[in-house]
Amino acid sequence: MEVKIEESWKQQIQSEFNKDYFENITEFIKTEKSQGKIIYPPGSLIFNAFEKTPFNRIKVLLLGQDPYHGKDQAMGLSFSVPKGVRPPPSLINIFKELHNDVGIPIPQTGDLTLWAEQGVMLLNAALTVREGEPNAHAQIGWHQFTDAVIKKLSDKKNGVVFLLWGSFAQKKQELIDQNRHFILKAAHPSPYSADKGFFGCRHFSKTNQYLIQQKQDPIDWAL
Repeated sequence: MEVKIEESWKQQIQSEFNKDYFENITEFIKTEKSQGKIIYPPGSLIFNAFEKTPFNRIKVLLLGQDPYHGKDQAMGLSFSVPKGVRPPPSLINIFKELHNDVGIPIPQTGDLTLWAEQGVMLLNAALTVREGEPNAHAQIGWHQFTDAVIKKLSDKKNGVVFLLWGSFAQKKQELIDQNRHFILKAAHPSPYSADKGFFGCRHFSKTNQYLIQQKQDPIDWAL
């Protein structure tokens, strides 16, 4: 199957597009659209995380679970919303921790594209969702695809920082070679759990400390 995706990623994961499960994903989404269902993000942004962060530039993987399911929110980057869209509660908590950790003023935008362009891959485990129904596409095959992406990163690169926030993300650590990469775990930044270990985790400064140790440029977290 021919999928429009950033070239360096295509070279790494082309084999996934030829598997039955991926064809099932595309057929499922086509069927839902033909039934008048609204799917987020728009088709052109489904692989935005790959487009903004080519394989050879990845320094950090920040794993989310599901795209935002509200109008105009999802943009194919985990936790990120387009400019002009009010940041959701989890993103507000991320910005609070960012401020407390490294002193950066609370950003006025929820658009995290600048992080992605510096090598922070903002990957959701499911790449699409039905409007108003969180996790509606969690079982259609996306997890198999994104697990393969995480495994490919682990196997083919060295010194990547994996940010795993919440129990769902932390289950993915079994896909990662901990001898080659740096895993940081914390509670999810959701209002329901942020005070159970996300606040105070200092993952932004710890990420940069590790990158510097690896002789890589740190991330400029300012937006």
